[in-house]
Amino acid sequence: MKTLIFLIVMVCGSHSVFAETPSEKAEAWYQKGLAAEKSGDPGTAIAAYKTALKFHAGHAKARFQLGEVKINAGSIKADAAEAKIGGVMIPAYQIEDASVQEALGLLAALIEKQTKEEITPNFVVEDPTKKLTDAKITMNLKNVPVSAILKYIHAQTHTKIRYDEHAVVIVAR
Repeated sequence: MKTLIFLIVMVCGSHSVFAETPSEKAEAWYQKGLAAEKSGDPGTAIAAYKTALKFHAGHAKARFQLGEVKINAGSIKADAAEAKIGGVMIPAYQIEDASVQEALGLLAALIEKQTKEEITPNFVVEDPTKKLTDAKITMNLKNVPVSAILKYIHAQTHTKIRYDEHAVVIVAR
């Protein structure tokens, strides 16, 4: 009988150990929001922060991050795109006297090939004054990330690179 009582007490006691308080649930949802934000998914982050606030309305960090994500949703997606595209390793990038469009077209094809078409980048050239018409690019690189190739294109053409939510924009200066 003592064994049975001991087991009942242990089961009841262990159940309370595993039960989460509203504050703990709020913190768990807050952490999910941070993870979603880091992965570039502001919609999921917003939902997670709102859920955290449902469990604990006074969770200051969740309230603050909710506001930050609402304000910076576009840049969160752009930062994720930059990390995703920029981190792709290109085994060989060889181009000689190519236009900016040709250089970017080759780079896009190499990214698609390296990622087995999981990433299909959109490159947009903003050049309203036609400064890049005569720009030529020459490179012979091996085993470099896309971010490095874009920096070299930027250096050779005196352009600026901007990551938007849906495209990598090359801006003539």
